Amino acid sequence: MNGAESLVHTLLGGGVDVCFTNPGTSEMHFVAALDRIPGMRCILGLQENIVTGAADGYWRMADRPACTLLHCGPGLANGLAGLHDARRARSGIVNIVGDQAVYHRPFDAPLTADTEGWARGASAFVRTSTRSEDVGADAAAAIQAARTSPGQVATLILPSDSSWNEGGAVAAPLPLPATPQADPHAVDGVARVLRERRGVLLLLGGLALREGAQRQVQRILAHTGAKAMCEGSNGRIQRGQGRLPLERVPYVVEQATEALGWVEHLVLVNARDPIGFFGYPGKPSRLYPPGAEIHVLTRNEQDAESALRALADAIGAPASVAMPDPGPRPEVARGALSPEGLAQTVAALMPEGSVVVDEAVTYGRGFFPHTHAAPPHDWLQNCGGAIGYGPPVATGAAVGAGGGRRVIALQADGSAMYTPQALWTQARERLPVTTVLLSNRKYQILIGEYRNVGANPGRTAMDMLDLGNPDIGWVGLANSLGVEAARAETLDRCADLMAQSFARPGPFLIELAIA
Repeated sequence: MNGAESLVHTLLGGGVDVCFTNPGTSEMHFVAALDRIPGMRCILGLQENIVTGAADGYWRMADRPACTLLHCGPGLANGLAGLHDARRARSGIVNIVGDQAVYHRPFDAPLTADTEGWARGASAFVRTSTRSEDVGADAAAAIQAARTSPGQVATLILPSDSSWNEGGAVAAPLPLPATPQADPHAVDGVARVLRERRGVLLLLGGLALREGAQRQVQRILAHTGAKAMCEGSNGRIQRGQGRLPLERVPYVVEQATEALGWVEHLVLVNARDPIGFFGYPGKPSRLYPPGAEIHVLTRNEQDAESALRALADAIGAPASVAMPDPGPRPEVARGALSPEGLAQTVAALMPEGSVVVDEAVTYGRGFFPHTHAAPPHDWLQNCGGAIGYGPPVATGAAVGAGGGRRVIALQADGSAMYTPQALWTQARERLPVTTVLLSNRKYQILIGEYRNVGANPGRTAMDMLDLGNPDIGWVGLANSLGVEAARAETLDRCADLMAQSFARPGPFLIELAIA
């Protein structure tokens, strides 16, 4: 058995049975092993950010890691933006990167790079397997690291001779570390704050946004009058009927400081204290009042649901409390396009169990209030800020969710141009992804950011923020990548196309002309 074969067997034994891949010469023995050994679903991405982003989306919905296959240091470099977003979303990925043969590295061939160094910025675990005998054990360690709460990027670098040399050994799965529990003193301290103080906000992130944890939050809110919000960007929120109608911390500094201005006690539940996405002249970095006290109930890696249950018990909350009623499901909006109308239409039409992948950027900042009454669904956001996250994450989420669950990708056009190759993968795999492509032909967010730093864009600046001249033809581009597509200029047409796409298998793109 060679090293590559031991790697495949170890991955499968550890529950990793999906590989998002863009291989090269150094990985051909791994590719051959994947061909010979049944059990791994291999999904090709045409650029490495498709691969890493898809692995991110897969984890968010499957709650277990996929592996990637990237070609040497430059392939890793191409995929680093996706890994950055995955790290911020706390997604577990077994990231496999080919490399020069160990004996060939001293010759400094063109693809030789500081692969380990590049990997460390986005990885919690980095290891190079320099001997075929070690590949299986190193892979088992990478799987263990990827699945360590709350999820981590684990990068395994595989020199080509470690793949082709004999002596590989399959490694048994390593035990997964137990999810750490909250400190009882932290629970007691927060319980005291809830009993004795006013102006208390529970800020939720990570696994605190799953339905079970939300039910414990509702026990606390109903008993105390405290309020709850979620972080500005979240890996996965379970939303819709039967879930909490949570609002997120606004992106715009002035809106955020106003929304949080009443807070005297900020309780963090798998979240961090809210800060601005960027620093701006004369504006605060912290979005909450300077005098507010911070209380940590659970860190990112700790079990939020059990901590919230213990907290609710500690304050004497009833064991069962009804979830808030968000009202009737919205009707389809008609007429001219608007952000509110689009959100309402998505809520009116989405199938139960849909997955919304949100990279709507400026157009989508106000979508939450209009989608609380939608059927139960999952909502995925860009946690790292590296744009182009949406199409790859939608691709991986469709694979990870399985069961034909519809993915609705709300996608800004400028961001989509970073990773349009994901459409090809969606077509090849016949994934149920409806992309609503918000076409305003400009980097609208940057026009706002230009003003945020105290400047007004002139002709030179606008030329750098404009996506016209020539306009991008999204229908033709999608068609060329194998995805059926159509253009809409009204909410009526958008609703009709959306409903049609939900009723058929495979991907569909709606170019929505919003300006």
